[in-house]
Amino acid sequence: MSTPGFPNSRAPIQPEIPKGEIVSTYDRYEDAKHAVDVLARSGFPVQRVSILGNDLRSVERVTGRLSYGKVAWMGALSGAYLGLFLGLLLFIFQPDNAGIGGVFLSAVVIGAGFGMLFGLLSYAMNRNRRDFSSIMQMVATRYDLVTEPELLHEARRVLGGE
Repeated sequence: MSTPGFPNSRAPIQPEIPKGEIVSTYDRYEDAKHAVDVLARSGFPVQRVSILGNDLRSVERVTGRLSYGKVAWMGALSGAYLGLFLGLLLFIFQPDNAGIGGVFLSAVVIGAGFGMLFGLLSYAMNRNRRDFSSIMQMVATRYDLVTEPELLHEARRVLGGE
């Protein structure tokens, strides 16, 4: 649920924490989403409900070790994507310049080479500071389902009969 405001406003001008009463609290986001689905199926006005994540934590999940080979491969792939994009642009804006295969293949190879070079240089300069790859996430420890005070009892009644 991505609408942070309540009643009749389509989108608030400034981001704000929704006001209201807590209907229920969940440990997992999926459980809070399921509760909103239950409310929606019962005909409850879900546009007046928000899922509020509390106690945010930054979680860094380590995905693996880095090595020169892995960094070269990742750099070549990202460079090849960039080269493919540039080759597509060249082909669109100058289609009579060369055959489709030559433009794309040249751009992909040159892009992969530069991507590999820049990836290896960056890794070599940061070698002793970071030898692993990871993914950063923001995770809440608790999710509150919040609604307006006049709808609180109706929401609890519907969720109580899940």
